[in-house]
Amino acid sequence: MLGDVIGDAGIKAVADRLPGLRRERGIALVVANGENAAAGFGLTNETADLLFSAGVDVITSGNHIWEKKGAAELLDGDPRILRPANYPAMAPGKGLFEVEKDGASWAVINLQGREGMSAIDSPFSRADELLAGLAPGTIAVVDFHAESFSEKEALALYLDGRVAAFAGTHTHVQTADERILPKGCGYIGDLGMTGPVDSIIGVKVDGCLQRNLSQMPIKMEVAEGPSIVSGAVFEIGEGGRCLTVARISVI
Repeated sequence: MLGDVIGDAGIKAVADRLPGLRRERGIALVVANGENAAAGFGLTNETADLLFSAGVDVITSGNHIWEKKGAAELLDGDPRILRPANYPAMAPGKGLFEVEKDGASWAVINLQGREGMSAIDSPFSRADELLAGLAPGTIAVVDFHAESFSEKEALALYLDGRVAAFAGTHTHVQTADERILPKGCGYIGDLGMTGPVDSIIGVKVDGCLQRNLSQMPIKMEVAEGPSIVSGAVFEIGEGGRCLTVARISVI
């Protein structure tokens, strides 16, 4: 699972590094958060195609998925591109994608937090509904796009024993709290970002500094230069129990 991919620099980093990571580690399924892939805000057909071509199997997202024109058509047109499942039912797209990979049945679930974010539907009850509809033996993995780490840990522990892997996204800062929860779910609070190293969470330093100093709504632009690929590898054993969680951070 890869953290928020930021702009062209992040997409290039995925294209350069992911094929080798898949081969070296024997990775069956790759999930990447792509809500910032199109110039830092949103996703387009072109940026999604680049991520899929690089080896990403499923693209998750969050609150910025709606930023670009055509977001509704994009979400409705490709089931591999998810928006958080706990947006109201009338919202375009879906928050669940099921796929067969390497002899296993996988379900990727995308949810969004509410603490410090929009007051959308409950991620707890929506997760219950989605998991209840899965066939026995399906390996479920969750991208929880949230601001609050207490909310992330609460939902992870609530789903422990029912999902194999639970990764937070949104803050663009990789956390060092990876662990196996008591009932076998692999957890990490935030995967971090996949994007330019010389930046402030992916955007140009000067613009971000001026925004902080002046408190004016200065436009944020994606930084350039060498990028880091951040995320985690979850090793899933029989019965859908996570055996190991390993952070990855590759420049």
